[in-house]
Amino acid sequence: MNPLAIPSLPELWDRLFGSQPDPDLWVVLVTLAAALAAVVPHGIWRVSRNAVTIAHEGGHGLVALLTGRTLTGIRLHSDTSGLTVSRGKPHGLGMILTAAAGYTAPPLLGLGGAALLAAGHITALLWLATALLLVMLVMIRNAYGVLTVVVTGGLFLAVSWLTGAQVQAAFAYAVVWFLLLGGVRPAFELQAKRRHGNAGDSDADQLSRLTNVPPGLWLFLFHAVSLCSLIGGTRWLLHL
Repeated sequence: MNPLAIPSLPELWDRLFGSQPDPDLWVVLVTLAAALAAVVPHGIWRVSRNAVTIAHEGGHGLVALLTGRTLTGIRLHSDTSGLTVSRGKPHGLGMILTAAAGYTAPPLLGLGGAALLAAGHITALLWLATALLLVMLVMIRNAYGVLTVVVTGGLFLAVSWLTGAQVQAAFAYAVVWFLLLGGVRPAFELQAKRRHGNAGDSDADQLSRLTNVPPGLWLFLFHAVSLCSLIGGTRWLLHL
């Protein structure tokens, strides 16, 4: 099928909800290597971490909305930091869940993506990611954030609409591997910053003030979620 042609409604439905064949094992392993190359080297990570920040701040924003808070805006910065602002009670379960969603969002998104890929829903994953980025774009409140989300969303849209099944599969697997692996590193970075006294207003410290639970335990939660997601996602992606 010509990817530039406008599909009919049944074709759209089949493309979105139908399943696609699993890629060869070598494709899965090559995309794993590509994700490692984007996460491990510090110089490349300084750039690729922007994608993790999108997922991090998107997690804050989504949970804020789901818990009844009013999301007022999201900002993404060139140093890969971000800020999500919501209105509501400054305490309580909604605020706790919102604060906890940042570091847990990237690995959980990776785990969910791995489940979709294991079920053969490659195109559905790409379209769902594009839709989430489009929704997030509405709440971005700075120019760099708009640029980052537009470029990322445009890449997902181009791959899902203009490329064939093999390219879509390779891209989807690379993205999910990146979320799983990239979701592990930020918690270790936060731990190092806290050790040197440079993260007094981190998510873990905010959660500590909200719950009277030591920030170290919240860091343990971030590590547990990211590492368990990586293990579970790896089993799905490699069909173990």
